[in-house]
Amino acid sequence: MTPSIRAAASADVRSIADLALAAARRRAAADPALWPVATDAETQVHRALHTALDTPEAPVRQRWLVAHIGSRIVGAGHGLHLPVPPIYAGRWGMPGLIMPDTVVADTAPDGVAEGLAAAAEDALAAGGARILLAAAILPDTWTAALTARGYAPLTLYPAKSGLGGEMPDGVRLAAEDDLPAIAALSGESRAVLHRLDPFWEPHPQAGPRFAAWMTKTLALPDRILLVSEGADGVDGYAVAQPATPLHVPPGHEIGGLGIVDDFHHSGLADPDGRPSKGAARLLAGIEAAFGHLGRRTALAVCPAAWASKADLLRGAGWQGGQVWHIRRPV
Repeated sequence: MTPSIRAAASADVRSIADLALAAARRRAAADPALWPVATDAETQVHRALHTALDTPEAPVRQRWLVAHIGSRIVGAGHGLHLPVPPIYAGRWGMPGLIMPDTVVADTAPDGVAEGLAAAAEDALAAGGARILLAAAILPDTWTAALTARGYAPLTLYPAKSGLGGEMPDGVRLAAEDDLPAIAALSGESRAVLHRLDPFWEPHPQAGPRFAAWMTKTLALPDRILLVSEGADGVDGYAVAQPATPLHVPPGHEIGGLGIVDDFHHSGLADPDGRPSKGAARLLAGIEAAFGHLGRRTALAVCPAAWASKADLLRGAGWQGGQVWHIRRPV
């Protein structure tokens, strides 16, 4: 029997939550360090669903859909309109994002994932999204469906557990005097990103906006801003910080998870080259910083087309995690 798809309602919360909690347990079984189930998992999931379904004026526009056969819900899709980070131009407006907590029941018939993706795309496009993104946690059942619908990898988020160790020589905490060098390195990184993909077009005010954020970052106690130094001075920087709910579905323990949301080294400036030893030292410093923060597992942001950065992470044991895909305007 072919499932029907409709907008979710408050009365669906229990059924969606059951699917979400089952998915959380599957993720935890596949990678218990990355996806531990929270002690209050059921409360988290119910709260998130009620917030999305019962708060129409929420700051972030989001929508849940359900696939059902009769009264039985066999899948749920979650999409939202993603604000553009202030250092990017956002030429196409806010992208629509199919969230990683989208879920399909083990017993669902073939085609439910594709149907939910199509319905979520229609809902996001109706809300004004011209670019569509979709997040998939690995291992997943979504990648084939997304590929069939014209998506391609945009950003990798490989993970690593057991982080810690000593800070390597040549890597240290950043200071205010380092901010001009960090800003210059960020400009180099943005230029590489834009060459790799027009999606990453910088905002005209990207430089001062980034500099202001780094100044604030220095004062935030929950993250660490690092720099690496070579023969000619500062040649790399990184921010080790807490993970956010954008990358962690409700039902999982987020407190011990970090994310490398921004890092660059001059030894990665050639996206098709070989990562330098200096870049490897900076990555080792990132791992030590997470240990200092008490976050033994982390995700790292890596543009899918930036081969040298992907090779650096893979060589150091960062793998799996999740992938964000993109479907461009036609």
